[in-house]
Amino acid sequence: MKKTYDIVVIGSGVAGKAAASGLASTQRKVAVIENDLWGGTCPNRGCDPKKVLVSAVEAQTMAAQMKGKGVTDTPPVNWPDLMAFKKTFTDPVPERSKESLKSAGADVYTGTAEFLNETSLQINDDVLEAERFIIATGAHPFILDIRGNEHFLTSDDFLSLADMPETITFIGAGYIAFEFAAIASAAGAKVHVIQHNSTPLKEYDQVFVKEIMDQLESKGVTFHLDTNVTEISTKADGYLLSGNNNFSLHTDLVFGTTGRVPSVEKLNLEKAGVGYDKTGIKVNDHLQTSNPAVYAIGDVLSKKQPKLTPVSSLEASFILSQFTGKKEDPLVYPTIPSIVFTSPKLAQVGVTVEEAEADDTYECSEIDATSWFSYARKNEPVSKAKVITEKGSGQLVGATCLNSEADELINYFSILINKKVKTEELSDIVFAYPTIASDLSYFYS
Repeated sequence: MKKTYDIVVIGSGVAGKAAASGLASTQRKVAVIENDLWGGTCPNRGCDPKKVLVSAVEAQTMAAQMKGKGVTDTPPVNWPDLMAFKKTFTDPVPERSKESLKSAGADVYTGTAEFLNETSLQINDDVLEAERFIIATGAHPFILDIRGNEHFLTSDDFLSLADMPETITFIGAGYIAFEFAAIASAAGAKVHVIQHNSTPLKEYDQVFVKEIMDQLESKGVTFHLDTNVTEISTKADGYLLSGNNNFSLHTDLVFGTTGRVPSVEKLNLEKAGVGYDKTGIKVNDHLQTSNPAVYAIGDVLSKKQPKLTPVSSLEASFILSQFTGKKEDPLVYPTIPSIVFTSPKLAQVGVTVEEAEADDTYECSEIDATSWFSYARKNEPVSKAKVITEKGSGQLVGATCLNSEADELINYFSILINKKVKTEELSDIVFAYPTIASDLSYFYS
């Protein structure tokens, strides 16, 4: 059956759902297509459920740090109970997301969309024609092309594990591996992380990365750097990983954590005249593809900005403003923070340490805040930051921080950078004391 819409949105994740709901509420005829879980990765099997699991790590870590200082024992993590708690957040998401789209006035379709030409696509037995399309299909785990790769589990599987095994291995040492390693270790597993080169978490300052590795190793995590796994074979009691230099490791479960790739393979983008590469769909500064009728937002994009949930939300908001005539200027991204929810947490924003060291217009200061009251009162083993400023103005342009409060601290740094807050202006602000915010003037001076 042929149906006509003003706008068809492919994907119901954070980006697609926000754009579709907003556009449908303006009395436009909108259709939304989803081929997996309504609501997308973040609330179903991404940042939200992961952060629920991280909460248990934080509670256990705090108790361990305070053991002998008022706290008697370090509590174990009960994995089945934790997963049951996680499900209270994730189970309602698909139906709730679908119903919210319908309530906003959008038509919903479940299935895989395939473009037929530049102005129409097929979904099941229906052909949908539209003036404009928005692709928001996100990304999915990348699987290494090695022998036995059918045995790889992914981040989706980790976040649905019914039981934590005795031994668990992650191949690929990016942020997903570091976060899951901290969670699995806290839950009692013996954890291995394998990286093909010597630079895990390559987008972050390697001095701080080494600090994290030291902390995780003290909790039982083993890192194998400069190690290429070439085969996964089955054994009666698990899997055997084989690699270069006679590497061999037995594990109960093995997860591929070598990153994510844009979900474009089933869309038939060539028929729509939409350009893309291995990093995602190419767009201009109005999020418009090579087909003027097709736009793309979220993790499916090829972009320099980090592929994060709040970035997807920003892009959805921009599209809504564009389509409703409220804004015609190009999209300008702010300085965007990123964080690794490991133990301790690692976060950065703006100019990186590596960039600062290569440009003599910047000055980098390293602060060891481990003895500061905010961190010493919780007996944190490490609290450090590197702050980058412009030499001429002293303006804060970048920061990297490593501690249990890095998720909070990096947001303060982001405000200072994006709003160009000067030292004298910061000193005029009175923060509640003692808090992480009240320490800012000691960093930014």
